[in-house]
Amino acid sequence: MIGHLAAYQVIGLGVNLRFGSLRQWHWVSSAICLVGMLLFAVTGITLNHAHQIPAQKSTLSLDASLDGAVLQHLQLPEGESGPLPRELRLEIRRAMGIYINSSVEAEWYEDEIYVPLPRPGGDAWMSIDLTSGEAIYEKTTRGVIAYLNDLHKGRNTGTAWSWFIDVFAVACVLFSITGLWLLIRLQKTRPGTWPAVVFGVLAPLIIIILFVH
Repeated sequence: MIGHLAAYQVIGLGVNLRFGSLRQWHWVSSAICLVGMLLFAVTGITLNHAHQIPAQKSTLSLDASLDGAVLQHLQLPEGESGPLPRELRLEIRRAMGIYINSSVEAEWYEDEIYVPLPRPGGDAWMSIDLTSGEAIYEKTTRGVIAYLNDLHKGRNTGTAWSWFIDVFAVACVLFSITGLWLLIRLQKTRPGTWPAVVFGVLAPLIIIILFVH
């Protein structure tokens, strides 16, 4: 009898540990997802109503003359595109105050270098005349809403943000699965669990079937 009681206690302890660890995984994943879920939920609304939100467009233009000695010693890449040499990037920063990452691929021509500089919430580009040394830079921004919308889409956001989206997506999956399992565990005390789950599943399916082209 004592052995049976001990066995039941061990089993109950294991269930409690599993339940406790499940809740722990749930709240940890929710903490990781918190800011990301708020950001993606809000930008989901702004993207859905993008045509109703006016863009706050502004343009910045700069021009400068680069050191001719730096341009004379440039070695053209073998193909039609390639990164800017370090000396040229330093000269651009000195003359115009613009930092260009070494990973940016520029388009090289016989007498000109065109540097596309896409960015979230806007665009930018630079043109360098290899004959005269004149550099022209133009940056266009469309406001904070456009910036956040591009973060949502991962548009021109770089490798680090791409990794964040992947980690955030995994955390959301974990949050959803552990939440579903908690619903299963607590369904006896919460009778409205499964109607809510069924509604959450059927509502988007019905809208897709009936109203989406």
